Amino acid sequence: MHSGLAQHQTLSLLDDASTVRKLEFNLKRNSEQDHTDAIDSAAAQFVYADCRNEYWNPENHSLLWGTPLWDQASAAQRVVLNQLYWVAYYAQIVSAEIATIFLNQVSAAGLYALEDFRLVCDNLDLESRQERAHIHAFKKISETVEFELFGERLFTYPMRSLFDHTMIYADTTAARNFWRRLQIRGFMLMSSSNAFLASQYLLIRGLRTLNGKLIQHQLSRHYLDHADKDNAPIPSRISYYHFMDESFHFNTSRVVGLEVPRSIAAPGAFERWVVNRAVTGCQDDHANASVVVNGIFWYDPSTYATLYKLFRSKVFGMQQGEAVAMLHACFGQESAGLHAALQTHGTAADSYAAFVEPVAWLDAANRDMRHMRRHGAERYLQRNRAALKRFQPA
Repeated sequence: MHSGLAQHQTLSLLDDASTVRKLEFNLKRNSEQDHTDAIDSAAAQFVYADCRNEYWNPENHSLLWGTPLWDQASAAQRVVLNQLYWVAYYAQIVSAEIATIFLNQVSAAGLYALEDFRLVCDNLDLESRQERAHIHAFKKISETVEFELFGERLFTYPMRSLFDHTMIYADTTAARNFWRRLQIRGFMLMSSSNAFLASQYLLIRGLRTLNGKLIQHQLSRHYLDHADKDNAPIPSRISYYHFMDESFHFNTSRVVGLEVPRSIAAPGAFERWVVNRAVTGCQDDHANASVVVNGIFWYDPSTYATLYKLFRSKVFGMQQGEAVAMLHACFGQESAGLHAALQTHGTAADSYAAFVEPVAWLDAANRDMRHMRRHGAERYLQRNRAALKRFQPA
């Protein structure tokens, strides 16, 4: 902004040289290393037959790893479980990235109402374009796999909007979903005309993607450590490309969510309340450890119907009684898979708390991630045992 002319604001992002340098560097590097073309090319080349007999992820990143199903599975079934982890994990990522595309634009609108915020908006615009490539690749591969293995959907879904629940297997009801949609609309309306709330969407985005950054780094290792990268499975290659793009997206979240507020008027009591409610909502969405997909915080009882269908499919060929018994075995008792999932969940809570440590406007429950820390092995088993008693196979 021109300092010699009247303005609506007294602060300018351009006065914060350190933050501007970080945003410029992030945009420059993300533009130079943009993996959109590589992801599009890889997705176009994908043929399931070329890699259907290979792992696509490290072994412990397999569906229901460490549970009785995994322990009893044949080598061929374990390959399918490893591939279905990829399908299920990125089905969740698709849902999150759909929301990101919408909310990036809302946040950009709120920030662009101030002088000198084009740099932030340019970062968000590039990221939204990249998210569309990610979604296309994940959907194409996952839907191809499900069609060829089962002839129907298990974890994938038709295209959706951010008003559908972002967590595709959530502990929710119709009433909660209605209230959630109202909250999203309210936040979008406010943040599109409030620069502080717009910046804090990136704080929330950073929290929601921090665990993803940790897990996706592990997934990317399967490609990086592959002995023959030119012939590595295409889904493994896409995991690596996606991780590289998302590393820059997380940098944007961190800088805009934590540092840009220095260049915006301090939040009032209502704005602080809104941000605290949003962080609490993130904790609630991430409150559950999942043995189905270690690294995604699904409410496992919501997956029973899908898993029952998987157990009855030609891949496992279980009879009804066997499939129900396997659900009880996987979710009603302790296992290596449960302890691994709880460890991942605890690491996420610690990482979230470290991420928000500099944020002065959060209350103690959000700074310490207390809502996330309420869930341990005994509570997990109690909730699943109760849900198993209610489960009626279709």
